[in-house]
Amino acid sequence: MVLRITTWNVNGIRNPFGYQPWRDKRSFAAMFDILEADIVVMQETKIQRKDLQDDMVLVPGWDCYFSLPKYKRGYSGVAIYTRQSVCAPIRAEEGITGVLCPPNSSTSYINLPEDAQIGGYPSYSQLARFPVDAATLDSEGRCVILEFPAFVLIGVYSPANRDETRDDFRLGFINAFDARVRNLIAQGKRVVLTGDLNISREEIDTANAEETMRKHGLGGEEYASTPARRLFNQFLFGGKVFGDRDEGREKPVMWDICRGFHEGRRGMFTCWEQKINARPGNFGSRIDYVLCSETMKSWFCESNIQEGLMGSDHCPVYAVLKDKVVVDNTDVNIRDVVNPLGMFVDGKRVMEYSTKSIPALSGKLIPEFDRRRNIRDMFARKPSVSTEAPTVAEAGDAVDRALPTEEAVAIATDELDSVTNPISVEPVSAVTVSPKVVGTGRPSSTTKASGVKRASDTTTTRSLKRSKSGSSSAAPVAPAKGQQSLKGFFKAKPSTPNGESVLEADKESPVASAKGSERTVALTGVVAATLLPEEETPSPSPIAVHPAVDENNIERPTQNSSSQPLPLSPSTASKSGDVIDPIVSKESWSQLFSKPAAPRCEGHNEPCISLTTKKPGVNCGRVFWICPRLASHFFPVEGAITDSHCNRPVGPTGNKKNGTQWRCETFIWSSQWNGSVS
Repeated sequence: MVLRITTWNVNGIRNPFGYQPWRDKRSFAAMFDILEADIVVMQETKIQRKDLQDDMVLVPGWDCYFSLPKYKRGYSGVAIYTRQSVCAPIRAEEGITGVLCPPNSSTSYINLPEDAQIGGYPSYSQLARFPVDAATLDSEGRCVILEFPAFVLIGVYSPANRDETRDDFRLGFINAFDARVRNLIAQGKRVVLTGDLNISREEIDTANAEETMRKHGLGGEEYASTPARRLFNQFLFGGKVFGDRDEGREKPVMWDICRGFHEGRRGMFTCWEQKINARPGNFGSRIDYVLCSETMKSWFCESNIQEGLMGSDHCPVYAVLKDKVVVDNTDVNIRDVVNPLGMFVDGKRVMEYSTKSIPALSGKLIPEFDRRRNIRDMFARKPSVSTEAPTVAEAGDAVDRALPTEEAVAIATDELDSVTNPISVEPVSAVTVSPKVVGTGRPSSTTKASGVKRASDTTTTRSLKRSKSGSSSAAPVAPAKGQQSLKGFFKAKPSTPNGESVLEADKESPVASAKGSERTVALTGVVAATLLPEEETPSPSPIAVHPAVDENNIERPTQNSSSQPLPLSPSTASKSGDVIDPIVSKESWSQLFSKPAAPRCEGHNEPCISLTTKKPGVNCGRVFWICPRLASHFFPVEGAITDSHCNRPVGPTGNKKNGTQWRCETFIWSSQWNGSVS
């Protein structure tokens, strides 16, 4: 029931997948499970908006929030992932100064109504201490801020100390998050600041402190008083500050949680130089932190580094909040105060998570990913709302509601008997129900007595709607439209003796339509199996039965079908009682997928040959059949002479030949040849 916050500079969001243990599954959900984290703050993602992929955004069970660089490619970037089953933020913002705008809005965060903003934005006077404007500070994707009812979480990636040209930007960013945190605490809010700050507090936090001081001729006081380190130490409780404090920074505001649990521990480094392979010798620095405001210090029960996890030049750092925390002198469960009000009570969920309440900055609301799901979620079944087993009375009522009345069954039986004489139907006194009640998804505890054989479990069942009028007959159900099976694509439509199709005749006759609808209802679902006993195999009839009547929704071929029937599947053959001839089955499939036989020409009754039109125009690329003797005009052979003026082959004498072996009128487009008619 505890809540774990993990920060990690991944040096590229996909970079860890090249290392163990992330290499096996290569998914973010698996990574977060190994980290055992509920909130993951990533820095240096090194992606742009166009680089976002489904596996980054649509992580099952997680929400995500990104801050991406506006101009530089493959540079900086911050992402925060939150586990939906544990916590859910109520607000989210990008940037540390508040000058950026929410998605699909032209109003900056700082100008939003108070109830829609997190607050604590640095004032102009606070930012004016360093010559870098607010828009520039937030243009590199270095900060994401989430607000929970209990605290405000700030994930940052502070600029590194690369060269002197970036000193103003680096100090301006540190000054900005210092001002933002102080303003939030002044408003009475709790704050957790986490990320790669690129600052080592003291000599104990870096392995090359002595070398650096000797190289630059610095003492301990000068080393602790470098501009960035001085700002940071004034920010922390226990920080070494020499001389008077700066204006506005008279008091420290944040606790270094990991150092608080491991005071005096040496070698607790989180970053190592890859160029010199410094990690095996643990020659690094501690520049990744989880900090909290003073009022939250007692909320944490554990914090440490995970130097054994590879995947980056940094290692993860985590801090764990207790399951019970003190809020306004009252012990509350941590989950009650890290979710919207009313979602958890005493650590138990009472309100389901909904995407409608997530902040606008969520990655799942980006247009490319909005209203989409991970492919795994598409095939996952949602758990049933009620897990209690139904009582006997409830199951019986469900059966009564799902089944048609006896009158409807009798009408359907009479109608079916009059239309399909070969099908014999036994008198039905009662109906047997499938072990699962239609529409309930729960096993029934009772079945009605019957004289009919029980339907097989494999029979497809459909829910039946009750008539609004309350009449005893079942409500008409529209017949299924479109192609019902693969075989329906290859066979001709069944027709009546008058030449009309059965479906068209049913539409024109109101009486037939009504009876056909009732027959469809009666034979749909659990009743269909009882009207067609397994021992009897209906013989083909000139009058086709509606597709809904056929078991497993497979149309049976009629006697008037001109095409070869498809081979029956073993399951279908076993139900109908037929014996599958493997030779016939093989020939049927061979005829279906083999090339059509060549037509024979009209003049000589010889197999035609196929050619392709190469002349530019509407027919370019079309294939056609012609007489092989006429083909000698296109592919001359010895003894055949062509007349280029009349485009007609001529005989060996050079004269045009009409009505002889050199003349044939056969010409068939390949698209018009079905392989069965000459």
